[in-house]
Amino acid sequence: MARCKLIAGNWKMNTTTASAKALAESIRHHLTGFDRAEVALCPPFPYLTLVGEVIRGSSMALGAQNVYPEAQGAFTGEVNAEMLRDVGCRYVIVGHSERRSLLGEKDDFLNRKVRHALAHELSVIFCVGETLDQREANQTEAVLDNQLTWGLKDIPGDQLGRLVIAYEPVWAIGTGRTATTEQAQQAHVFIRWRFAQMYGAQAAQAL
Repeated sequence: MARCKLIAGNWKMNTTTASAKALAESIRHHLTGFDRAEVALCPPFPYLTLVGEVIRGSSMALGAQNVYPEAQGAFTGEVNAEMLRDVGCRYVIVGHSERRSLLGEKDDFLNRKVRHALAHELSVIFCVGETLDQREANQTEAVLDNQLTWGLKDIPGDQLGRLVIAYEPVWAIGTGRTATTEQAQQAHVFIRWRFAQMYGAQAAQAL
């Protein structure tokens, strides 16, 4: 497994039909010939097909911001992995701090999402990170350990090539505080070390 760089844009609950189309067109134009990293755009659900059409034929990938871990059924308002694949998604974000904090999504539920998405051949961008209170209490590594241990429980080794870990310093989102390169790198080192414990050195190096 070779390690590659990924730049993913999470549009959150923003854009309209017109602005989503314009933004996707602008990104495509400005990234013509860009080959230093893979790029994924993750618009809101209503605009997945639209953005997918705009970037079709380019090197960019389409991603979703969420997935529900069931194949089908009476789950009003939810979207499963097969649906995301059907509209052209290659990536899905799981475990974003806003879904953890605002919507109360716990590690066991996020684990079900990760396993569901990987089983349906989506690549998962799995978000981990600590809050300000946790950082100030020197709990960063403990939080990351817990999120990785339980969020990635029972993930088959042959699916690791479609797993991306996104370190998200929650304390630096919308607070005016900025995580330094050194702080981010310290978290990355721990994540890779923990991943090596879980899956072996080769998998950790490729992560």
